[in-house]
Amino acid sequence: MFKLFINPKNKKGHINPELQGHFSEHLGRCIYEGLFVGENSDIPNVNGMRKDVVEALKEMKIPVLRWPGGCFADEYHWKDGIGPKEGRKKMINTHWGGVLEDNSFGTDEFMELVRQLGCKSYINGNVGSGTVQEMSEWVEYLTFEGVSPMADMRKANGHEDAYKVDYFGVGNENWGCGGNMNPEYYGNLYRRYQTYIRNYNPENKITKICCGANAGDFEWTDVVMKTCFKNAEHSHGFMEGLSLHYYTVPNDWTHKGSATKFNEDDWYNTLKKTLFMEYLINHHTAIMDKYDKEHKVGLMVDEWGTWYDVEEGTNPGFLYQQNTMRDALVAGINLNIFNKHCDRVKMANIAQLVNVLQSVILTEGAKMVKTPTYYVFKMFNAHQDGELLDSFIETEEIGSEKDKVPNLTESVSVDKDGKIHATICNLSCTDAYDVNVVLADAQVKAVSGEILTNKMDAYNTFEAPDTVKTEELAVNTGTDGLTVNIPACSVIHLIIE
Repeated sequence: MFKLFINPKNKKGHINPELQGHFSEHLGRCIYEGLFVGENSDIPNVNGMRKDVVEALKEMKIPVLRWPGGCFADEYHWKDGIGPKEGRKKMINTHWGGVLEDNSFGTDEFMELVRQLGCKSYINGNVGSGTVQEMSEWVEYLTFEGVSPMADMRKANGHEDAYKVDYFGVGNENWGCGGNMNPEYYGNLYRRYQTYIRNYNPENKITKICCGANAGDFEWTDVVMKTCFKNAEHSHGFMEGLSLHYYTVPNDWTHKGSATKFNEDDWYNTLKKTLFMEYLINHHTAIMDKYDKEHKVGLMVDEWGTWYDVEEGTNPGFLYQQNTMRDALVAGINLNIFNKHCDRVKMANIAQLVNVLQSVILTEGAKMVKTPTYYVFKMFNAHQDGELLDSFIETEEIGSEKDKVPNLTESVSVDKDGKIHATICNLSCTDAYDVNVVLADAQVKAVSGEILTNKMDAYNTFEAPDTVKTEELAVNTGTDGLTVNIPACSVIHLIIE
């Protein structure tokens, strides 16, 4: 039997709801068909947004949504996507699939989607092919209340009141698709561009996010922090956030492997690569600490998740993949890691929301299905706005000959009502484990739980949408204390009062 030790009196940090954030790019069928079908669609919608998808995301408690990219952000010119739809420019999406982008979903539509979801907004600006003036005017269009050309343009488009913008990213992957820049060049560009992301409304302070590293590019973090934080006039430098991108890619980028057809070796290889996230967070944090010991700059992991070969018969540029229990474990492992590092990690955005990569929802015409990843996020939403508790779980090493992983991972928080929430992942695809929960100096009044489990390659389809879903979990509160059996390939959530 393995023990989970929890100290309810030792609070380690605040868990921002944004750790469970999401990402929507003009890529494949994420925006069009997935989120937005237009006002004239036969699919039930409110102002063009799919009712079924919006309701599912609200039930999941989506906290923040990033848009319009991704690589698309640094070729996106926001003025192409405002005003009467018949007058909007049409273009070819050269990054993703070579399909027509008619710009029918633009700034005002995104802000309407955010309004319907009740979540925070994260807009990514164009540094790669855009100008300072363009970015400055976008912020003005969005947030300025007074008399100005951009505010007047917004009002002429039917939106009298300014919007609330919570986060603004100054470029995306500028080391790659966002301009192939080196860190010195980008760092100085960032200092310039961010100057014009003004806080026009004292009640709407925009959190500025600087483009951070690709996975283990620690030099990028060091140079950009030195350029944009050190010797700055403000206590937080010129940024409030620094991004990090890391995808779980089995095998390699050339042969990533199937989303649904894999063996035990593939399973452990995928989970081992997922656990590399903790190494990245630790090492990027150590570099950031050289310049920001007080952790005023948040690490924003605004792209993460699994990336497999696309499903057969689909457009390779659409990045459409199925979503199995393997993805559920990847989600649970990452969300536990983010919780454990909530002192530095302030936001994370899985890629992507609908129909792209590790999505929480898949659609096909009027049909919609929730993926195993959706149910993990729904379980973990109990951590949102909670306080991380000191916890430790006993583990043993399991896996294939080549890829070893711990058998269990966990994180624990306490909510505003005093309820303790523990989320535990069983990384074994063959073995169940008994876990005894030990609370230091605390009495257990009541306990309940929920579980997501199935075969490692199980997934939901439009024909069988409930193959993988959460169920009630049996918890033993007998003479041995609080004990739970965690089946192989499982993610569980315990609620302790």
